[in-house]
Amino acid sequence: MFRLFNFLSLRRDFLWLKILFAIFTGLVGAALLHLIIVFSLPQFSQRDAYTRIIAEGESHRFYRLGEQPDRAGLSKEDPMMEMSVCSFDISETPVRLTAPNIGVPFWSLGVFDASSDEIFSINDRTSADHVLDVVVGTPAQLAALRKSLPRGFSQTVLVEAQQTEGYAVLRSFVTHKSVVPVISKFLEQATCAPFQWRTRVQF
Repeated sequence: MFRLFNFLSLRRDFLWLKILFAIFTGLVGAALLHLIIVFSLPQFSQRDAYTRIIAEGESHRFYRLGEQPDRAGLSKEDPMMEMSVCSFDISETPVRLTAPNIGVPFWSLGVFDASSDEIFSINDRTSADHVLDVVVGTPAQLAALRKSLPRGFSQTVLVEAQQTEGYAVLRSFVTHKSVVPVISKFLEQATCAPFQWRTRVQF
């Protein structure tokens, strides 16, 4: 009887040791996983689209992307698409995105915030006269702009952005090699510049 009692006691103690060991192993594993995630975050943060577009160069200008990754690690997604990107900062003034209608087969523009969330998109089918003319600003900036919209801006599309930093992606579809020169001219003439409009209202 005494031997049976000792056996059951040892078995119970062994079971507790197994449980404690499992808890200890889980805690150590969770701590190691947490450290791995923390130390890898800077590496992953350098790979997001906004960071890479900033690395292209100064803001408020379009940069043409090629088929091979450039020094910022960016390249065009599709060989049938020509693409340009620009970063912007609207903390002081809105940004105006423009491109003329020179007969490109198709173009589209996407506007994204610094978190890479798309806040607006437009293409030649939905724009007025197939012309790209978009102003991106904060709610306060656009409220002031709407109160005294200058002449000649009646067809300009006003886009509100909650974040002051972001980027734009301009694409054009290459239907045939013969249209490449026209598309190149279209992308070269595209602008991504601070909107030179001032009122007495301070943003």
